[in-house]
Amino acid sequence: MDKNRPASAATRGPELPPGADKGRRGVPSDGGQRDPAPEPSGEYLQGRILIAMPSIGDPRFERAVLLICGHDEGHAMAIVLNHPLDGLSVPSLLDRLGMASEGVPEAPVLFGGPVERERGYVLHSTDFSAPGSTVPVTDDLALTDTREVLDAMGDKARRPRRSLLALGYAGWGPGQLESELRQGVWLTCDADDELLFGADYDAKWTRALAKIGVSPERLSSQAGRA
Repeated sequence: MDKNRPASAATRGPELPPGADKGRRGVPSDGGQRDPAPEPSGEYLQGRILIAMPSIGDPRFERAVLLICGHDEGHAMAIVLNHPLDGLSVPSLLDRLGMASEGVPEAPVLFGGPVERERGYVLHSTDFSAPGSTVPVTDDLALTDTREVLDAMGDKARRPRRSLLALGYAGWGPGQLESELRQGVWLTCDADDELLFGADYDAKWTRALAKIGVSPERLSSQAGRA
């Protein structure tokens, strides 16, 4: 692992059996048949929210809300926003890494997705930027995956105004996310500050559905009849 990456093996997410990630949702497929990629429409979903449907069939994404941080004809990448890792907070992770943590707001580290679960990703406001490693997501949001952003989070004068730290991400190869959207695996909505950085993680899924006028009870009853 690159020494500049902010996470360690001691902080990885839940382990899966060998090969369990292959071809599953949120993990780019590396073999076998794949739905053909759709014709480019120019309407990519970077900066939008993905909402997992009850029929998703993957416990890692149950009632998950994700931000799409990158999307083009070749790939899609997203961070789960509402699955805290048990017993791991941002200050405690910084302590483990031997970094300054005094004054760092108490917040859980999130399970960001099943890909590269030993690697940390910080989604943050654009008042912080690390040249060469910060990637813009929207006009107001950026993503950084190097140690520089963790150093800044431990410094009151430099830390971004809003931030979250996640281990891992969800990724899709060409056409995979588009195929899942056509199959009704995900719904989408606009992002807002509460969905991105709010502390009520249990309510984010319901809140995201409400933004598009969808009732969780109706979804649950439809899934029960499927």
